[in-house]
Amino acid sequence: MTAGIPSKTLAMVQTAPRRLEAQELPIPGIRDDDALLRIEACGICGSDYEQFEGTLRTPVPVVPGHEPLGTIAKIGDGAAKRWGVDVGDRVAVETMLTCRFCPACLAGDYPLCRSRRIYSYIPLAEPPGLWGAYAEYMYLAPNSIVHKVDPALPPEIAVLFNPLGAGFRWAVEIPQTRPGDTVLILGPGQRGLASVIACREVGAGTVIVTGLAADARKLALAREFGADHTIDVENEDTRQRVREITDGRGADVVVEVSSYATAPVAEALDCAAPGGTIVLAGIKGFAPIPDFISDKIVIQEIAIRGALGVTSTGYASAIRLIESRRSPIEKMHTHDFSLRDAELAIRTLAREIPGEESIHSCLLPGRD
Repeated sequence: MTAGIPSKTLAMVQTAPRRLEAQELPIPGIRDDDALLRIEACGICGSDYEQFEGTLRTPVPVVPGHEPLGTIAKIGDGAAKRWGVDVGDRVAVETMLTCRFCPACLAGDYPLCRSRRIYSYIPLAEPPGLWGAYAEYMYLAPNSIVHKVDPALPPEIAVLFNPLGAGFRWAVEIPQTRPGDTVLILGPGQRGLASVIACREVGAGTVIVTGLAADARKLALAREFGADHTIDVENEDTRQRVREITDGRGADVVVEVSSYATAPVAEALDCAAPGGTIVLAGIKGFAPIPDFISDKIVIQEIAIRGALGVTSTGYASAIRLIESRRSPIEKMHTHDFSLRDAELAIRTLAREIPGEESIHSCLLPGRD
């Protein structure tokens, strides 16, 4: 052991689709330009389930977990100077690792980096192996981006920086949502709810959220967060309701964040206003989209943008809002799980556990 740091860490390792195994992995030494993070919390989202299922086709064995919140356990002098943090500081870690030198990075579009890698998708075979936050400790590479976070916040609330950051990037930054805009959010999961909060922060005029009948609790929470209208897509006609709400014009911004369902993508074209913007952020398992009529895009001059991750500005906006404590974002958090219960956490989010309804869940390694 070195300065209270053990020689090994417990980690949940994905070895095959739908299989997580508890393993003891060696903790690496730290050099001048990298660091070691003691994990306080790791958020669980829909892409965790997609990785667990094998839909994302990520390599195995691998330590999942791409929403790390923790404290710096050990850090090299170069990394401490570059990141502006030191041992004991609480930080949120960005998901993406990029080169910083390719044309996309230099243009500020680092999610499009040609050599982009993502924490939790880098296999154990690549040293030092601790590339995910389903563990007590995680390695921070030299090209990581970290953000300081108020240590007084409960970890299960502070770790909401990731979904809320997605809300700011997907529903505000990418579509350039402006005060007074009408925004339609297709899907009331944690990122859909985060989009409601972000849109309200920038002064959107009307916010509409859709969901299934089973999403009644989430739709109610959307209204608490500021949604003006919610639509039960199983008992109401989404296109008709959007036309009624917008006096026939449609939504200036449509944010599609549902998982796997393909119908909302085609539906978005009929709900967008002329000249509107559609942001597609929900993964569909590479399934084709039935009834997707491209002429509607041409005739209405609709812009369609994809959204994969979050950028520093989105994370910064999210952290500022969480630290301000002026939004009841804690109402989104429903479940805490121990590290060894990672599979249960994923299956709960995916509604595979009867009687359990999760909106936002996280792993808390320190509570094992």
